Amino acid sequence: MGKSQRDKGYRTENNVRLKALDHGVAAYRVPLSGGASIKGDVVVKGKSGEDWVLEVKCRAAGFKQIYDWMADNDALVIKADNKRELVVLDMGDFFDLLAGKHDGQPPS
Repeated sequence: MGKSQRDKGYRTENNVRLKALDHGVAAYRVPLSGGASIKGDVVVKGKSGEDWVLEVKCRAAGFKQIYDWMADNDALVIKADNKRELVVLDMGDFFDLLAGKHDGQPPS
């Protein structure tokens, strides 16, 4: 991996950490991202104290279809054959849920 790719990864991980902090959610970058005992890039702490390990990926246009599918929806459920379902949602909404700021209404 080249320096520009490492720098892009660091910036993206750090931005996730900062956004979590902006939403009142404790977060830290994993030292050596993925090379340490924790598998993942960023760890955030939910309101009830549980740790969520986040893997962070950034691509120039590799996720365009996911953004197209999300469009004006609150969340997106995706599934590959013989794999479990995944939910994709806006990161701010995710952090609000972890922080206990969700009022039971769909995100605006």
